[in-house]
Amino acid sequence: MTFTEDDSGLNTSIPSANLSKNMELKEDLYPAVVSAFTIFLFLWESMGKPFPIEAEILDNLPSLEGCFTSEFMDFMASQRKYSKSDSGFIYNTSRVIEGKFMNLLEKEPIKRNKTQWAIGPFNPMKIINKTSTNNYLSIDHHHHRRHKYLLWLDKQSPKTALFISFGTTTSLKDEQIEELCIGLEKSGIKFIWALRDADKGDIFSGEMRKIELPKGYEERIKNKGIIVRDWAPQLEILGHLSIGAFISHCGWNSCMESLSMGVPIIAWPMHSDQPRNSILITKFLKVGINIFNNWERSRNEVVKSNIIEHVIVTIMLNNIEGNEIRRRAAELGVAIRRSVVEGGVTRKELDSFIAHITR
Repeated sequence: MTFTEDDSGLNTSIPSANLSKNMELKEDLYPAVVSAFTIFLFLWESMGKPFPIEAEILDNLPSLEGCFTSEFMDFMASQRKYSKSDSGFIYNTSRVIEGKFMNLLEKEPIKRNKTQWAIGPFNPMKIINKTSTNNYLSIDHHHHRRHKYLLWLDKQSPKTALFISFGTTTSLKDEQIEELCIGLEKSGIKFIWALRDADKGDIFSGEMRKIELPKGYEERIKNKGIIVRDWAPQLEILGHLSIGAFISHCGWNSCMESLSMGVPIIAWPMHSDQPRNSILITKFLKVGINIFNNWERSRNEVVKSNIIEHVIVTIMLNNIEGNEIRRRAAELGVAIRRSVVEGGVTRKELDSFIAHITR
């Protein structure tokens, strides 16, 4: 357990995913690394919709068809034989984020008489106080050299830069990369774009390709943005006070990192649980904007640069919609950090979990 001071002046305790290397678990526990929203809907649908839920939850809900590879589905099927021995479920979420959907998971027959613990975020939340000369989230920064991308962010004004990352299992078409380049440039917003190996191939086809940005692009944007072709410290970037928003594929770990740092999300889902996570972020939490009006209808279409520009400007600049989204994201970030301190709802869940496995 680590105790630090966050930007609301709280001493923040961070639950460790590896509670003890020597702790012997008496029973099997299932760690869930997708949202409670997505897990609940998957179980509810697969069990034949055993009880009624609010119509709003199902309104414009993306289908899971075509979202998973055959290998993943085979893996999921192979895990079912172990489910009977589960003692409970651990979720990388917090009840301040998904209390409504944790409550639904605790209804029978979905609960299956097993305990549910929401003990997230699993990511560190060590925040340097705003009065510090170091204007960023710090993870053991005393033991590591300052990363070059954080040095660049240090030179930017608060909430003026955009972070773009599509994770490690998401790829963009060449035409989409070009439109994104144009949209970023036209928006005038400063940015860091992690264009990594995930963007060089397609996990469904195994295809590999060389990424080509528009001719002269990197030279034109050299004073406005950075193209990252190696590893980038995502959590520290999201925790930097210069970051105003995050263009994300909505993988759940990325969502949790962004939410815990109070950073609003431009949701650009691709596959897996991402489309449904994007609905949670934009429709229920209201801390982001979805790049798609209808993901199922538009998922294979190239998002044009004018749409990208509009969404970026909306969430980053001073306007009614963007101001509300940023306010809600900041408030949720504070609530998440408060939830892990002594007496907070996540801390109580963690204490309950530890008591269960050490009884």
